Amino acid sequence: DQYVLKPVAKGYQAVTPAPLRKGVSNFFNNLGEPVTMVNSLFQAKPGKAVRSMTRFIFNTTFGIFGIFDVAGAMGIEREKEDLGQTLAYWGVGSGPYLVLPILGPSNIRDLGGRLVDRPMNPIAWQDEIGATELLIADGVQTRSSLLGLEPKPVGDPYLLLRSAYEQKRRYEINDGIVVDLFLDDDEFLENELEDSLGN
Repeated sequence: DQYVLKPVAKGYQAVTPAPLRKGVSNFFNNLGEPVTMVNSLFQAKPGKAVRSMTRFIFNTTFGIFGIFDVAGAMGIEREKEDLGQTLAYWGVGSGPYLVLPILGPSNIRDLGGRLVDRPMNPIAWQDEIGATELLIADGVQTRSSLLGLEPKPVGDPYLLLRSAYEQKRRYEINDGIVVDLFLDDDEFLENELEDSLGN
C-alpha cells in the first residue's frame, strides 16, 4: 500500500476530476447490484432484491452503464448484500480473522462468500484481460476513495483494523441496526439503576 497502491491512488485523484471519479465509482457500484439482488433473495428480503434489480436496470440503461446514479436520484437508494452476509443471516460463524494481500481484512466466511459471489458480478463475464483491467481500475478507485481516511497510528494497528472490520461487518449483516450489548445485560442495567438512584 505504501509503495504502490497509495501513490497510484494519489496520482489517479490528482489527474481525474471529481465528477469523473464519481462516475467511475457509480459504474463499479452498479456492477455489484446483481450480487446484492441474488443475496437479498437468499436472505428472504424480496423488497431489497426488487430495489436492487430496479437500480441495475435503470442505471445500466438511463444511467449509461451505471456512470450516472439515476435510480438514486429517483430515491431508490443503494443497498449492499453479499454471500458473507447471507451466510451470517443463516447462522454461519465468521471463523478466524484474516488479512489478505491486496484484498485486505476478511474472515473465512467472507472470503468464501467473495469467491462464490464473483461469478455473479458482470466483471467476471469479461475475458481474462478485460476482467483484470476492470478489477485493477476498481481497486484504484476504491483506494482513492479512502485517501485521508487512514486511522492515526494509535496503539496496535492490527487490532484497530480488526475491530473496525468486525464492527463494519456486524453493521452490514444487521442492515444498519446497531445492537448495544450492554442493554441486553440485566446485571449491567441493575448496576446502572442503583448508581443513578444512589446519586
